[in-house]
Amino acid sequence: MIDTSIFQDKTAVYYTLGCKLNFSETSTIGKVLREAGVRTVRKGEKADICVVNTCSVTEVADKKCRQAIHKLVKQHPGAFVVVTGCYAQLKPETVAKIEGVDVVLGAEQKKDLLHYLGNLQKHETGEAYTSALKDIRSFAPSCSRGDRTRFFLKVQDGCDYYCSYCTIPFARGRSRNGSIASMVEQASQAAAEGGKEIVLTGVNIGDFGKSTGETFFDLVKALDEVEGIERYRISSIEPNLLTDEIIEYVSRSRRFMPHFHIPLQSGSDEVLKLMRRRYDTALFASKIKKIKEVMPDSFIGVDVIVGTRGETEEYFGQAYEFIKSLDVTQLHVFSYSERPGTQALKIDHVVAPEEKHRRSQQLLELSDEKTRAFLCAPYRADDAGVAGTSQTRTADARLHSQLYPCGSPS
Repeated sequence: MIDTSIFQDKTAVYYTLGCKLNFSETSTIGKVLREAGVRTVRKGEKADICVVNTCSVTEVADKKCRQAIHKLVKQHPGAFVVVTGCYAQLKPETVAKIEGVDVVLGAEQKKDLLHYLGNLQKHETGEAYTSALKDIRSFAPSCSRGDRTRFFLKVQDGCDYYCSYCTIPFARGRSRNGSIASMVEQASQAAAEGGKEIVLTGVNIGDFGKSTGETFFDLVKALDEVEGIERYRISSIEPNLLTDEIIEYVSRSRRFMPHFHIPLQSGSDEVLKLMRRRYDTALFASKIKKIKEVMPDSFIGVDVIVGTRGETEEYFGQAYEFIKSLDVTQLHVFSYSERPGTQALKIDHVVAPEEKHRRSQQLLELSDEKTRAFLCAPYRADDAGVAGTSQTRTADARLHSQLYPCGSPS
């Protein structure tokens, strides 16, 4: 039993980098601290506790994490500094050496953050607590309020895919999830608190069910029955896990919105093989076609990575033409960032930084064209309703940019 008297009237500041899953988990950490007596710092106040939830999807993300830690240490002198998240799991000793950091918590430890605060006395040197990859097993539930009526429900964590360019499986562990019953309970609680919309988040949400013998489709159907929630949005979902039955169900659902975010990563089959993705361009195109057949006015965002090792000029040209042919709404474009320990480092062909930038700009221009076409196109469904207005389409595009500000790769 933790003596929470030390936390009464203490203040905390929270800083989150990366994906919406991180934001959801930070919200849960904040709730735990509030229940222990800690309040969120007010403007102009110095915090007693600083919590930084980090990202490590790119080298730039690592740099931003370090900058954020330095900034908070300077802004809140004497505060007890806790760093968690993907960068903390992958580089715990590096983070622990940053001046001002007291505790570094890995993926398995962050849910028990309260246990590592002690009496809030600063440490002479940072202490790191992490688990080996094989020991990251628990699923920490999270349902956070994004704004007045929108909530983010964490349905899944971890990834078993090990794409050649990605460190997320090493940072998050194996795929795991809570039960459908627990998700329904959290959604019902969100509705009781005034929630009208829920965004389903996770690392690889289509893989839901590994821990419980259930399926993502079963989850979608169960959540659709929760009274009080008016809208659901499915966060980024792998194309090979977005089944036709899910697409068809969303098309006739009372509450699931025709709003998709699907990672493509490359429009070249050869590059997809180098990336160790689990689909090809034919499968991806078939998913887009299926969505548009049953939901012609649906919003579809797509992740693309440019300049990966092995992406020759010819392969990029193939990718560009394939993406151009897709009836999608918006591209989230990333320049490839080399990550230590990934299999992609064994691929010979390296793309120069200036070429990555050129390819990125070319796809961003294509994205703008596709978004404008979506906003200006006549409504194609039989029953236009409110969803067919230009104002709603503009709002949908704006919302998608908010949900995926940096494209949040899968």
